[in-house]
Amino acid sequence: MDLVAKLDEQGKTAWIIVMVLGFIIFWPVGLAILGYLIWSGRMGCWRGNGRGRWHNERKREHWGGRAGTETWFGSKNRPPSSGNSAFDEYREETLRRLEDEQKEFLDFLERLRHAKDKAEFDQFMAERRNRPPRSDAPDPSEDGPAPQPQA
Repeated sequence: MDLVAKLDEQGKTAWIIVMVLGFIIFWPVGLAILGYLIWSGRMGCWRGNGRGRWHNERKREHWGGRAGTETWFGSKNRPPSSGNSAFDEYREETLRRLEDEQKEFLDFLERLRHAKDKAEFDQFMAERRNRPPRSDAPDPSEDGPAPQPQA
């Protein structure tokens, strides 16, 4: 999907060129690209009075953000700043608390799994100790009459 990301960076013009080349090379390829562009909304300029996806990406780039970088889990695993420092501090503290609770819960699950494994192992060992000893020779009473020696 790196090709799609590169074409998205270039904008609508790059998609149109690829679509036209697809039609020239083999018309079903061009048709498939056109279908993908319509389905994904990349050519949805008629929605929102022409202020579709491409307009919003240019606007974000103009105001300092890069298109596609406003994700909640970036390099620092933190959402972007809201512009309100009090809210950002509250959000950071809440996220920190949730991460601590998650770590405690994962530790609890690990202890629980360890305790379950230990209980199962102890049960296995107790059953093994209580089992009568096995002998390698078969019990003649279980196999029926003993074979008679040939003279």
